[in-house]
Amino acid sequence: MAGFDFSAIKVRLPEKLNFGTGGIPLSTPAPTTLAGISQARKLGLDAMELEFVHSVNLNEATASEVYSSVSKNSFILTCHGSYYINLNAKEPQKRGASRSRILQAADIARKAGAWSLTFHPAFYLGMEKESVYAVVKEQLGKVISELQEKGNEIWIRPETTGKPVQFGELKEIIRLSNDLEQVMPCIDFAHLHARTNGKNNSPQEFRAILSEVEKGLGKDGLDNMHIHMSGIAYSEKGEKNHLELEDSDFNFKDLIKVWKEFAIKGTVVCESPNLEKDALVMKESLIHPVDVFALQ
Repeated sequence: MAGFDFSAIKVRLPEKLNFGTGGIPLSTPAPTTLAGISQARKLGLDAMELEFVHSVNLNEATASEVYSSVSKNSFILTCHGSYYINLNAKEPQKRGASRSRILQAADIARKAGAWSLTFHPAFYLGMEKESVYAVVKEQLGKVISELQEKGNEIWIRPETTGKPVQFGELKEIIRLSNDLEQVMPCIDFAHLHARTNGKNNSPQEFRAILSEVEKGLGKDGLDNMHIHMSGIAYSEKGEKNHLELEDSDFNFKDLIKVWKEFAIKGTVVCESPNLEKDALVMKESLIHPVDVFALQ
């Protein structure tokens, strides 16, 4: 779209808790981003996450079309960046490639109107956690500097990860958010459950998680949340695979009650194998906290 002024795009913070799918809803007739947004709206969802996990599948022209669509309809977009990121890679060229993948995704995601970009930041590779933190902070700092030079205001969201070998404990992500500008957490509650081999699954633990966010980041931390949710299978080594909510032991109903208790705002992205079904279950659970599966 010639002449489109992408610099006019301002990151819009959600005013409530929105629910959407991690990628194009499965029931979408045509597998395109625009069709996915239209289908999500028809289903009664508020949001969708662009999946740039294998490649950035929009260009500037299609991104401008997506931006026009979400702007007209007050629809929320987030983005999941590449799976091929390790900011703690031993080889400098691999660290550079990881930064480039984040920057490429952030550029197109912002031009499409997304307000938040998440990714799995790093692996420990047998190193001391404090050493890994220093490397990740340095590399992510370089990313933020480049984004700010280009005027790109998208939130950068290192995600809490599902395996103990991965960098991504909640305290690490909160610390990064304090140490670097334009960085906030993406909290995957199922990952926190799997990472601890079944813990983080009670109202008390959910309250502790949100209290830790509020203590570390203030009320802004609760008003500006990017959340991933699904059922999950796990072992002592952490995450194995995502499951539908009703097929998992994850106590999502009490979690949603705690979200309501803390009055959080932001976007909840469903990553279960049945994207729109579970996204709608979660949205309905927030509005009417009953056994939604019994109603189906």
